[in-house]
Amino acid sequence: MRFSVEWQCMDFIFIVFVAALLIGLSKGGFGGPVPVAMLTPLMSLIMPAGQAVGIVLPLLIFADLFALWIYWKQWDPRQIRLMLPAAFVGVVIGSALLSLLVSQDLLFRRVIGAFTLFVVVYKIANDWIKTLNYEPRDWHGYVVGWAAGFGSALANVGAPPFTAYMLFQKVTPTIFIGTTTLFFAIINALKIPGVFIAGVLTLGDIARIAWALPIIPAGVWVGRHFTRRVNPKVFEWFMLATLLVMSLFLLFYTPG
Repeated sequence: MRFSVEWQCMDFIFIVFVAALLIGLSKGGFGGPVPVAMLTPLMSLIMPAGQAVGIVLPLLIFADLFALWIYWKQWDPRQIRLMLPAAFVGVVIGSALLSLLVSQDLLFRRVIGAFTLFVVVYKIANDWIKTLNYEPRDWHGYVVGWAAGFGSALANVGAPPFTAYMLFQKVTPTIFIGTTTLFFAIINALKIPGVFIAGVLTLGDIARIAWALPIIPAGVWVGRHFTRRVNPKVFEWFMLATLLVMSLFLLFYTPG
């Protein structure tokens, strides 16, 4: 299913601008994974849900390249090796399900709404998660890798299980961000064949959103600036409230 609305309409331009800015904010350390979690439900407001999954990917990959340059080799190679094989399986399964759901737009919107609601629940439970008496096991990494790959391939929502898992690992904030950067850079690269096979992204689509790429580095700068000027918790709770509204809309609204 292709996006039938004129590409250059103001709604589309505005949504792509906001998406690029949210990606930059997240990569700049402002809002954690929540800004990225907003991308697919936000774009699905003006286009088919499958198309929303595909159109975001080039922006994410560009942001990954930018972030890799900043955090080069500042990651935990053991965690990458632990999670990546299962993540590959998750991407394959998620991409296959994406191909099946892309023609069922209403059902796919419900799926994206459920994933979005999961992000909200995860963030609310985040403080409780940190208090758990956790003993690491290798199989935890396998499960998290699969879940992150599956969620990312299906709806660009792979960060919550990965973030929850990494919170328990004894790594510095820099290693945390660097590991997140490398892991999702690989995951997003693995998703490329799936979005083309599913027909939710074309080379023409990439050309039509290329103008938004410079917004991402600007968003990184804004994100770093905001972390010093704006209360991150206030911003996070505002975005969570927005996510909750969007998740409920996607779950229960039926176009007339």
